[in-house]
Amino acid sequence: MPAEAARLSWASVHLPVPDVVDVGTDGTMDWLITSGRSGQPGTCLALGGPRVVVTALGEGLRRFHDATPVAGCPFDFRLETAMAHARRRVHIGLVDATQFNDDHRQFASSDAALARLESLRPSHEDLVVCHGDYCPPNALLANNRVVAYVDLGELGVADRWWDVAIGTWSATWNFGPGLEDVFLAAYGIGPDRHRQVFYRLLYDLAS
Repeated sequence: MPAEAARLSWASVHLPVPDVVDVGTDGTMDWLITSGRSGQPGTCLALGGPRVVVTALGEGLRRFHDATPVAGCPFDFRLETAMAHARRRVHIGLVDATQFNDDHRQFASSDAALARLESLRPSHEDLVVCHGDYCPPNALLANNRVVAYVDLGELGVADRWWDVAIGTWSATWNFGPGLEDVFLAAYGIGPDRHRQVFYRLLYDLAS
C-alpha cells in the first residue's frame, strides 16, 4: 500500500488518478484510502461495443505515456530490474507454472519459462513511464475516452511494450480475439511480435 500511495502521489501531478486520502498499517493489515474518480471501468458493457472500448483504451494508454516524464520518475522497471525481479520470484518458489496463461502452458516449470525469457530479452528499450497493469478494469471511461487511471501499484519506467503487450493481451481476454490491431492502431504503433512475446511471458513470471 505505501508503494502504491507513493506512485499515485507522483502520478497525480501528470494524470487523472485517485488522490491519496490515507495510507497506513496496524502491523497486521495495510490500508490505502483514495478519493473516487468519475467514469466506468473499461469492462462495463454499457460503454459500447468492444471496438469502441478498445480504441479508447489504446488512445488512453498513449496519453498516459505522453503525459508522464521518464526523467522525473523515481520508480523503475527497466530490463535489469524486471529480470532480477523475475529471477528472484522463480528462485524462491513464488512462480507456479500451472497458473500460467494459456499462451505459456507449454512450459513444464518456472525454470524453463525463465530460461526462455532470458533468451528473448530485447537488445534495447523504448522507455516511457508505464502503468504496469494496463487492462480494461484499470481504466475509467466516459464518452468513449479514458478519463482516469487506477491501480497504479506497478507504475515505473520501462519499455512501452510492457504496457502495450499487456494492453493488447487484455483486449483478447476481456472482449475476444481480433482486436489487438485495433488497440495498436489507436495507440499509434505497429506490431512488434518479439517484444509482445517477451513482455507477456515476463508478466506471468513477475506478477
